[in-house]
Amino acid sequence: MRLSRDDPGLPLYHTDTARGYTFRRIRTRARHWLSSRSIGVKVCIAFTLLFALFVLVKISSGRRSSTQESYISNQEEIIINEQVIFAKNERVDKAEKKNDDFNEDHVDLERLPDSDDKLQDDKIELAEKHANVVKFTGPTNDRQRAVVKAFQHSWLGYKKYAWGHDTLKPVSKSYNDWFDTGLTIVDGLDTAIVMGLEEEAAEATDWIQNKLTFEKDRMVNFFECTIRVLGGMMSAFYLTGNRMFLEKSVDLGDRLLSAFKSPSPIPYSDVNLLKRTATNPQWGADSSLSEVTTVQLEYRALSRASGNSTYEDLSFNVSKHIHKIGCETHEGLCGMFINANTGNFKKGATITFGARSDSYYEYLFKQWIQTGKTIDWLKEDYGKAMTAMEKYLYRNSEPKKMYFIGELLSGETYSPKMDHLVCFIAGTLSQGSKNGFPQKHMDMAEKIGETCHNMYDNPTGLGPEIAHFNMIPGKEDLYVKPLDAHCLLRPEAIEGWFYLYRFTGDKKYQEWGWAAFQAIEKYARIPTGGYSSVVNVKKIDVKYRDSMESFLLGETFKYLYLLLGDDQTVLPLDKWVFTTEGHPLPIYDH
Repeated sequence: MRLSRDDPGLPLYHTDTARGYTFRRIRTRARHWLSSRSIGVKVCIAFTLLFALFVLVKISSGRRSSTQESYISNQEEIIINEQVIFAKNERVDKAEKKNDDFNEDHVDLERLPDSDDKLQDDKIELAEKHANVVKFTGPTNDRQRAVVKAFQHSWLGYKKYAWGHDTLKPVSKSYNDWFDTGLTIVDGLDTAIVMGLEEEAAEATDWIQNKLTFEKDRMVNFFECTIRVLGGMMSAFYLTGNRMFLEKSVDLGDRLLSAFKSPSPIPYSDVNLLKRTATNPQWGADSSLSEVTTVQLEYRALSRASGNSTYEDLSFNVSKHIHKIGCETHEGLCGMFINANTGNFKKGATITFGARSDSYYEYLFKQWIQTGKTIDWLKEDYGKAMTAMEKYLYRNSEPKKMYFIGELLSGETYSPKMDHLVCFIAGTLSQGSKNGFPQKHMDMAEKIGETCHNMYDNPTGLGPEIAHFNMIPGKEDLYVKPLDAHCLLRPEAIEGWFYLYRFTGDKKYQEWGWAAFQAIEKYARIPTGGYSSVVNVKKIDVKYRDSMESFLLGETFKYLYLLLGDDQTVLPLDKWVFTTEGHPLPIYDH
């Protein structure tokens, strides 16, 4: 609705008052006086006014500068997300800041990256010298060669129908874009390197260097983009020494740091890569525990390579915050949701080692390993959580005594349900038993690894997404509900068997991995290129979900290749730590 000139809502237009008459009379007399003056007088008046204005501007500018000097010199320390951003009498000078200073509690605001920041050449050259350039010789037996051919079949299908897009839809010969960052290329690159596939690695390197850009107005999941894209590029950097991967990683890392612009040390879940803004997930106000606590390996590697401690400091502050507030109700087991605004856990949340919590426990242990076993509280929190897991979640089925890790629904009610994702813990427990934790951890790892093998005992030989267990005699030990019977060709069971074989030398783990691979070949392979997720593992007449996840190339095929190798010293576990996405990164001494 528009207002008219005489509308009461526009009082300035009313000039029929005595006040309006007075103003008009004064204005008329002033105009008459000025018009009767000579030109010289008028020039003098104008010059005087301009000089007075100039003096006022100078005085005002001087006072503002003085005020700012006083403010800076007397400013009290500012703390954001438990980090000292500015302290009294501290002048932020980026040029004088030591890039190799990894003070865990101090983050310099001026060093927070933006799109125009460039890595100093000497820092990148230093990082290149520390990159663990590794030479891989390729497969050494028929089983490894079969896995390599499967990777190439996946690569071929992706290259023909989805090149540059995130994932292949092999049945419809199309593609899907989630982040629009070429997920399959970046996630699968280090697998190609490990397998000695020079042509595929060169194709991926060329695309990343010349085509990959993060200047996109698109929301991405902070966690998934970190573990798949950032982790993939950092692994490629450390395996090859190619500085381009580090430069791309810095660009992406800078953008993803927007997630930490929350009121608490807990990052937001979704980030806009172009606008560098972040929000809570669309489905609610809480972030998943695993998502906020499973980026630390990647960001620590980025900090150590780039010389900028910001990445490590911000991400590690999440771990320190969880350690500080604790999860004492269940003696070290944490709920699956935490709020980025308050920094507190959601009350009554489910406790699980499956989706939304799993890799929190994995990264407690792996951060301790990555930092040269120098941060004691990481080891202590992990050990405490494993003890609580055994007490609250570790049970066996009837009648065959299959050991599994269940859940506490709403933090109270026990549910004998185990995600395929939980199979990762077999690897973590076994590695822990070789790094100071009790032999009991190895025993648990072997039992869980066997249960994961039992999950594959179905008509197709593929692993279901979720299994349930009977704890009352008279029924089958393990059953799969129809809605849980799909298979995404996940890596966690094979990952667990890889670690178990490394530490025990028991060849049954190789046989289990080979059987799983043969099932993938038989029921998931699409002749025109690629492999597809399966709708129901219990039906021989398979139906496809028409999706090839990037982790098939990034993890599943990589762990199969390493598991089936004759040489088990490739990527030794005292020199390399595998991220939750299966990307090897170096272990440091601090």
